Amino acid sequence: MAGVTDRPFRQLVKRMGAGMAVSEMVASNSKLWATEKSILRGDHTGEVDPIVVQIAGAAPAMMADAARYNVDRGAQIIDINMGCPAKKVCNVYAGSALLQDEPLVAQILAAVVNAVDVPVSLKIRTGWSPAHKNAINIARIAEDTGIQSLAIHGRTRQDLYNGEAEYDTIAEVKSRVRIPIIANGDIDSPDKAKRVLQYTGADAIMIGRAAQGRPWIFREISWYLKTGTHMLPPTIDEVIDIATAHLQNLYAFYGEEKGYRIARKHIGWYLSQAPGSEIFRQQMLKLESADLQHVAVVSFLQKLKSEGRVFFAFDKNSGAAADQLQSAA
Repeated sequence: MAGVTDRPFRQLVKRMGAGMAVSEMVASNSKLWATEKSILRGDHTGEVDPIVVQIAGAAPAMMADAARYNVDRGAQIIDINMGCPAKKVCNVYAGSALLQDEPLVAQILAAVVNAVDVPVSLKIRTGWSPAHKNAINIARIAEDTGIQSLAIHGRTRQDLYNGEAEYDTIAEVKSRVRIPIIANGDIDSPDKAKRVLQYTGADAIMIGRAAQGRPWIFREISWYLKTGTHMLPPTIDEVIDIATAHLQNLYAFYGEEKGYRIARKHIGWYLSQAPGSEIFRQQMLKLESADLQHVAVVSFLQKLKSEGRVFFAFDKNSGAAADQLQSAA
């Protein structure tokens, strides 16, 4: 979720019911800490607790330094990334590439845990490849070194985001260790969240891509788990309020010129299922100011409202309507 879970997005999903939101991945290389990108990623001004900073790297001492650096700047939890499958991360032996080297995993985890007085969590995949799934071994190392919780994405590094996430490995890990386990991967509806929790026995779930353009998924899941009923979908007016507030926060956080460019992807996600959205997105790319972009988005959504459209947000796997915009008539 690098490039997505910036401060405006974290603030938004917390308002929408997320219990915790993890920062974008911060490099352990101290030479990068003074860059604009790293400074923005480390900005938690006005953010609701807990402040969780994710760090990535392959050198135990550097990872320990990165943990201390971020705790000194307000991090209340340090999360270690050993799950990212991106080539540019794995090529420097960070992210999920580390799953190939269990002794190094142990060194990194111990170094970070011993460096700070705040809880340290870990994010992994089920292994390096389908033929080399070692999540159980990594989980035991994590528990032994003092990691406080473990999030597991139900794919290997080799899988990238192809195919479907599997939850058997997560369930097996949960049965083998005592630390809290967080299930992740393809959880895109309240029904799926409940099924994954029941199947794996996990203590919590982690939502990633499913929150892009649909930040209200967190309250939908929370409501469903508490009541067993589906929450009513947001109205167009509420979507306008949510999306435009998000845009304004992006403009304020990044500055107008950078902000409206970054906002484009979020607008695309918000409107991905809307009739006519592709044409609108092509036109939006030609707009060269935050004001024009903001007005265009509001106008597009108001037009949908005038046509009697409504947002639906039901589990597409349960036979109910998929997340989409369709006529209320």
